[in-house]
Amino acid sequence: MQELYNKNVTNRIAVNTVDISNLAVCIEDVRRAVLTPLQSPEPPTDFHELRGRLEAVKDKLPKLYQETAVKPFLRKLDELGPRGFVDILIRDPERNSNARLMLDIAQAILQHGEGYFPLATDAFQEVVSDLYDGFLSAADRVGVKPPDLSVIPALVKWGSPESGPYTWPVDATSVFDLQAAIVSLPPIHANAGVLSWPSLPHEVCGHDILHADIGLLEELSQTVWNELNRANVGHNLPDYWASRIDETASDVLGVLNAGPAAAIGLVGYFRGMNAAFTGKAALRNIGPTDDPHPADILRGYLGAYATGLLEFSGAQEWQRVILAEADKDLASIRLENRAVDANAARESARIVAETIMKTKLRSLEHTSLSQIQNWRDRDEQITLALRSLLQTTGTPLPTLYRDGFYAAHVIAAAVTEALSKNANPEIVFQRMVTLLKMMHDANPSWGPLIVPHPGDIFRHFAYIPVIEAQKDVQLYV
Repeated sequence: MQELYNKNVTNRIAVNTVDISNLAVCIEDVRRAVLTPLQSPEPPTDFHELRGRLEAVKDKLPKLYQETAVKPFLRKLDELGPRGFVDILIRDPERNSNARLMLDIAQAILQHGEGYFPLATDAFQEVVSDLYDGFLSAADRVGVKPPDLSVIPALVKWGSPESGPYTWPVDATSVFDLQAAIVSLPPIHANAGVLSWPSLPHEVCGHDILHADIGLLEELSQTVWNELNRANVGHNLPDYWASRIDETASDVLGVLNAGPAAAIGLVGYFRGMNAAFTGKAALRNIGPTDDPHPADILRGYLGAYATGLLEFSGAQEWQRVILAEADKDLASIRLENRAVDANAARESARIVAETIMKTKLRSLEHTSLSQIQNWRDRDEQITLALRSLLQTTGTPLPTLYRDGFYAAHVIAAAVTEALSKNANPEIVFQRMVTLLKMMHDANPSWGPLIVPHPGDIFRHFAYIPVIEAQKDVQLYV
C-alpha cells in the first residue's frame, strides 16, 4: 500500500497543472442543488416534546459536547420553562433572532443524536473540527499564546436552503450557555454541490476563530485601513474593506487553510447560486451598503491574490487562473452606490490580501496569520495523492487514508478533481463524504475523552533517525 501511495504521488506531481476545464459543469451542479427544495426537519416547538427528545439523545454525543453544549442547553431550557420558551417564539415570529438561534441549537443536537444524514453529518463535522484545529491547536500556534477565548469546534447542522451557509458564533450561542458555535449548510449539500463545501473554511475560520483572540479583528481592520490609505487607492475603498473585515479576513483564512481550492471554489459557488437566483452565472459587481460582505467580484480578486501569496510552488499560476476567472465577470463596479475603477478595485484586493496574511500582529504576539497556517508543497502533494481516490466508485477506500491527512486536504482534493477535465462531480462528492466520514470515526474529539483540539496530541521528539527522514522525503517529494 505504501509503495502504491508513493507511486501515485510521483505520478500526479508530474502532471501538476492547473485544470479547471470542468468549472461550468460544477457550477451547474451547484445551481441544480440550490434549486432542489429539500428542507431539513423542523425541531418541535412544543417545549415538552423538544425537552423529551433532547433528553433521549443527550448521551449519544461525545463527552466534549455533552459538557459544552447539551447539558448547558438543557439547563437553560429548564430555567426558561414552558412559559419562557413560548415567549421567545412569540417575540421572534419570523425566526430571525433568538427563536431561530434556540431552535438551531436544538436541531444541531437532535440531528447528531437522531442520525439525520449520518454519513454527511459526520463528514461535515470533521471538516469543521479540522479547520478549528488548524488555527487554535498548540501545535499550530508555536510561539503564540493560547486564544484569549477558549473555542470548542462548532457543532454542525443542516438548515433552511434559503439561508445558505451561515454561522452562529459562540458569542451568540453563549446566550444559551453554550461554549461552541453552530455552523449550518443547506440540506441538499449533504448529497450534492461539491463547490458548496469550500464555503466552510470561510464560515468556520471567520467569526469564532477571528474572535478567539481579543483585539484581533480590530487590529486587522485598522491595519487594512492604514495600508489602503497609504496606497491612496481612493473610491472610499479603505473604509469599505475595513468595515467588512470579518467577512474579508474569513475569505483569506479559508485560503490559508484549504489553498487555492477555497478561492476558486467560492468563485464557482457564487456563480452557481447567482445562476439559481438570478439566472446569470456570474460574480456580482454591486456591493450594497447594508451587505457586510465585499462584492463578489472583489472576493474573487481577494482570493486570487491570497492564493498567490501562499507558500507552494504553483501559487502564482493559480493566482493567474483565478484572476482570469474573476475578470470574465467584470462589469461596472459599484460599491455603496459609488462607481469604482476596476484597476483600483484589483489593487485594493491585492493590498488587503497581503496585509491580512503577512502583517505581524500585536494580538498574536507579533506573528502573522500566514505563520500560523499556510498551504505548502507538501499540502499540494497530499492533495494530488488523494485525488486518485476520488475518481471512481466501487473501489474501497483504504484504511491508510484515515490518518496522516486533514479534512482540508480532502476538500481541496475534491474541488480540484471535480474541476478537472471530464470529472464527475457527483462521484467525487460521494467519495469525498465517505473519506471524511472515515477520518471522523478516528477523531479523538468524538470519542470518550474530552479533546477540544486533536492537534494538541502530538509527540515532541528529541531526535529523528535518518531512516525516518528518508521516509518523509519518499512520501512527500
